[in-house]
Amino acid sequence: MAFCPTCPTKTVYDPPVQQYQNYYHPQLVQVIHPVEVIKQHHCVPVYHHTVAYSEKDVMCTVSSKKRSRRKK
Repeated sequence: MAFCPTCPTKTVYDPPVQQYQNYYHPQLVQVIHPVEVIKQHHCVPVYHHTVAYSEKDVMCTVSSKKRSRRKK
């Protein structure tokens, strides 16, 4: 018969392995974008046309010459 020694049971612990589980939660971050409105004023020529007129009376004389008519 073969010799089989009786060995006591022994427990050995390895160093722990760390496993991470990541959980993400929304975090409100306010980002402010300043906007400066600059109102520029410009002079633009707009032409307003006016008409100056005058009136005068002129006497016309009737010519004594008769116009000749063409015959057909």
